[in-house]
Amino acid sequence: MKDDAPEQLTGLPPEETLFGPSAEMRGIRDRVGRAAGLNVPILILGESGTGKELLARYIHEISPWRDGPFVKVSCPAIPGTLLESELFGFEKGAFTGAHAAKPGRMEMANGGSLFLDEIAELDGSLQAKLLHVLQDGQFTRIGDHEERALDARIICATNRLLPQEIEQGRFRSDLFYRINVINVQLPPLRDRREDIPVLAEYLRRSFNLRFRCAAPPLSQEALHMLQQRSWPGNVRELENCMARYVVLGSEEAFYTEGAEKKPSRYVYQPGADGHIPLKRIAQQVTRRMENEVILKVLQANRWNRRKTAEALKISYRALLYKVRQAGLPTRRSLQKAEPEAEIQAKSAAQDD
Repeated sequence: MKDDAPEQLTGLPPEETLFGPSAEMRGIRDRVGRAAGLNVPILILGESGTGKELLARYIHEISPWRDGPFVKVSCPAIPGTLLESELFGFEKGAFTGAHAAKPGRMEMANGGSLFLDEIAELDGSLQAKLLHVLQDGQFTRIGDHEERALDARIICATNRLLPQEIEQGRFRSDLFYRINVINVQLPPLRDRREDIPVLAEYLRRSFNLRFRCAAPPLSQEALHMLQQRSWPGNVRELENCMARYVVLGSEEAFYTEGAEKKPSRYVYQPGADGHIPLKRIAQQVTRRMENEVILKVLQANRWNRRKTAEALKISYRALLYKVRQAGLPTRRSLQKAEPEAEIQAKSAAQDD
């Protein structure tokens, strides 16, 4: 695909990007390909940032349920007191504030797939209720007696070691056996280094389109450096790294704290006591790079702060705080500065 291709890189990446050339990922593609057409639960295991949700969406897209909805439930993101009503739904008057009946995520997923992300975060009572639903294929809304059929494919994911969670009494063994019909273990990025060039190129094109930039392909030196890193944040960390590269337009964006670094153009002299405050220096460099990224994305979005916050995947309030803390210019401040600059230019012309 050319960089100037009109199509937007949205939705799922192509298969050759999602799985890459590594033998382990090709094996996973074959495994989920065989399981996708069967109405059995699938459990996706892997460290944070390895792409468990992307794989769940891929399974949905190649399954007989692809024409139905893909409904995600982020178990740790919803407080336990609310998660039950989110999953099962409720009837009017079931509890204080229930002014109207509301279907739960299980009903919303009818005819499609229900993705329970980080299922190990469910508390014990909800684990028991989910187990009964999976056993019987029936559930009831809170405050109702009518049984409803669960008409959705179940996909679960977790970054925890469930056998260890079971030993420590935090996860039910019977629920584990119910959701572990087919399991897929996603490898960390450090164990699939041959996939990094393919992933990096896809992300470069994607961010070029999103940020309206024209960052060139990576040099062989940069690709080699990326393949040597340990990637504790996995694909999510690589995604952030490529976003910095595209926005800043320089491969220097790769050399941050924790990476193998090229000789710096900044020279730091030790203090009077001979000490070099490495931690403080690293914080200053990171903060300077963050400010450059924010400024470039503001410019790319024509100073629209809400679009900038969305592109950076931070809250609007967090963006405003960072802009104020860094003293970055805004469209308003630039507009105020323009008349003064024009006056100074006219005055200089008259002096000539």
